[in-house]
Amino acid sequence: MTVARLGGGIIAAGDGTRLRQAGYGVPKALVPVAGVPLIGWVLRNFVAVGITAPVIIVNEQSRACVAWVRESFPALDADFIVKTTPSSLESFLAVRRRLGGERCLISTVDSWCRPHDFAHFVERALRHPPEATVLAATSFVADEKPLWLTADPSGRVLELGGPSGTLVTAGMYLLPDRPDTMAPPPLGALREFLGWLVRQGYPVYAERIDMVVDVDRPEDVALAERLAADGSDHPGRTGS
Repeated sequence: MTVARLGGGIIAAGDGTRLRQAGYGVPKALVPVAGVPLIGWVLRNFVAVGITAPVIIVNEQSRACVAWVRESFPALDADFIVKTTPSSLESFLAVRRRLGGERCLISTVDSWCRPHDFAHFVERALRHPPEATVLAATSFVADEKPLWLTADPSGRVLELGGPSGTLVTAGMYLLPDRPDTMAPPPLGALREFLGWLVRQGYPVYAERIDMVVDVDRPEDVALAERLAADGSDHPGRTGS
């Protein structure tokens, strides 16, 4: 599957404190799943849907990610933002601003999924009108702090952030080609921004993705590796 004119961004500015404490001596984006860093899985997924010029934000202690991507994905025209941010929302907005007002897909680096599941999500998400924001959502809850949502039969999100719901968000967002959605009031977290979009009446939809693991702990790495071993494309080490 190749998608024309779709921008892409990766949020990889988190500290990965729990993984470091568990003995992983690399930035979170470089923590391996089945021998391949998390950022390698995301980039391979991007390449499969035609995203070849991603914007990637990393913190100032994660400069090794820049070198790894340049070496491992030489065919990509990756644009890096090296900045330590106070929140996932600030990282998200920095990537969105760099991408401009075009329709784009932004993923957190620790949202691990199988390549074919990612491709199916993007294919379905792109069926929505270009002014819609589309959230990847799953019933496979592998997240310590799940962000629940409730949607109507068309997939439009009616409520986001409550104590329960029908699905949880999965760290991947197809954003519309209208930049006015990127001017929220002061908020503290990305999930607060997504909830604000819903409350303001913007068209926000959920599209299912089968399995996504939010990789924050060693047990999350182990779960992702079990899923990878079930049989799916392996991202290898090059993006060419």
